[in-house]
Amino acid sequence: MTAVKKEMNPIPGDLHSKKLFDLTYEDTNKCIQCGYCLPVCPTYKMMGKETASPRGRINLVKMAAERKIDIEEHLTEPIDLCLGCRACEVACPVNVPYGHILESAKEVITEKQTKQNHIKKQGKIKKLVLTKLFPYPTRMRAVGNMFWLYQALRVNKLVQKTKIIEKISPSMAQFEKVLPKLESPTKRNQIGQVIPAKGTKKARVGFFIGCIMDGLMYKINRQSIELLSLAGCEVVVVQEQQCCGALHSHQGMNKEARGLAKENIIAFEKSGADYYVNNAGGCGAMLHEYDHLLDDEPEWKERARQFVSKTKDISQLLVQFGPLPFKKDWEGIITYQDSCHLRNVQGIIEPPRQLLKSIPGAMYIELKSSHMCCGSGGIYNLLHFEESMMILDDKMKDILSTKARTIVTTNPGCLLQMNLGVERTSSAVPLRSLHLVEVLAEACGL
Repeated sequence: MTAVKKEMNPIPGDLHSKKLFDLTYEDTNKCIQCGYCLPVCPTYKMMGKETASPRGRINLVKMAAERKIDIEEHLTEPIDLCLGCRACEVACPVNVPYGHILESAKEVITEKQTKQNHIKKQGKIKKLVLTKLFPYPTRMRAVGNMFWLYQALRVNKLVQKTKIIEKISPSMAQFEKVLPKLESPTKRNQIGQVIPAKGTKKARVGFFIGCIMDGLMYKINRQSIELLSLAGCEVVVVQEQQCCGALHSHQGMNKEARGLAKENIIAFEKSGADYYVNNAGGCGAMLHEYDHLLDDEPEWKERARQFVSKTKDISQLLVQFGPLPFKKDWEGIITYQDSCHLRNVQGIIEPPRQLLKSIPGAMYIELKSSHMCCGSGGIYNLLHFEESMMILDDKMKDILSTKARTIVTTNPGCLLQMNLGVERTSSAVPLRSLHLVEVLAEACGL
């Protein structure tokens, strides 16, 4: 392999093609172009062209690494239009690491655009948000507090009536309307707080608050902690924790993602917890892959592996330490939309379903397309709104066929996407979307 690599190495003058070659060329050669990935790829299903398929993107990355095509002209758009759901990895018969290929391509594209100053205004704002807002929990909490006040004073109703946001960004206006109603920030758990277990203590867990969850969905965090306490866990809201780095990694900002990973490893090591628990599929997937992210740094590799071994989704621990003390029966049919990163990256499929089926009175109906992406994709639905809505509208047809009154998911982005799906859909029965934790908390009387 070394001889082949040396023979095909790109001309040294093109540093970006060379970096792409070094990062992922061997991985692109693993793809046998069989097409098993096509039926599970939401963008291929929507667009029907090879450049919107996993195997097509892999071939483009390979050709860019060989300097047969231009990175910016031919590779940027196909890579940018990928949702990153990684369903193709699960379907692939030869285990092509598509996620690594995708992130490597994004890293090289971002570096080249930065060097050539080709980043559009939208991209510069995105980078500013990722570097100056998300890595700072206090700033995210301040945003959440302001949004609570914005809702409490009913300014949101005035904004929606005047359509101010719609004039700036139609897609942002759609999501502003479906953001959940925030509870008072005084109910938010404080960083460093330790919540004792109810009854016999079974484990000490370090709780990962997340950026969006802590900023705008802290009620779900509070309910998560209460459920863990009911299940016998002592919960510590870990001090000095940071953003998981998922959005940074997805946007090709791997240097920033590695820095955040190291800070989180240090913070959670100090917690003395038996497990590190999160309630967001996207965050959990990133935490779950810290060992791969830091694989080329010997001083961090083992610490990252230990971190990953302790990282758990909340559904896993609630099943492990359950059953939960349910206090009320549920009314109506429940269906479940998988978080792509919970299912495809972490491999967690049954625990959420097991919990939903255990709720008294609940009738669980499996969603036939639960394994397919809902079109959220982190901030994909903001950057590619029309494409995202095409995927969502198809998803809602399947949801309506279940006659469900409750759609359940396990990731903040998916939850907002489902909220928007409900908003866009006429249903014969009352329909709402909830996080798994919200459903369990309601059934437990919390």
